[in-house]
Amino acid sequence: MSRDEQLKERWSLVVEKLSGQFAEGDTLDLDAIIYLIGIQELGQLDRKFKKDHKLDLMHIAICRLLEPYGYYEFDYFDDDGWPHYTVKETLPNLKAGEQSVLMKEAIVNYFLEAEFIQ
Repeated sequence: MSRDEQLKERWSLVVEKLSGQFAEGDTLDLDAIIYLIGIQELGQLDRKFKKDHKLDLMHIAICRLLEPYGYYEFDYFDDDGWPHYTVKETLPNLKAGEQSVLMKEAIVNYFLEAEFIQ
């Protein structure tokens, strides 16, 4: 199986499992999955978030997802428990499709590491 086929198969599995768990039959999109990862990384699972915090949660997720690629490095938790990252390397200019593939790959790796999928 090619790397692209394997990524597509694993991505479908992530979407299927998370959609079944959090979307009551609807299919979660990439942004929704990034948001869920942000909540997971913050660790405040039972809290309601305002719109500006939702963007912060997505930023946390993106930093965490791209950390293994060398783009970000965890720095510290603030007094409210929010993680902060520093930029280690500027992201390359990617086309929208390339960005999507990078994020899907990072998400698949995140869930492989967490043993949510195999």
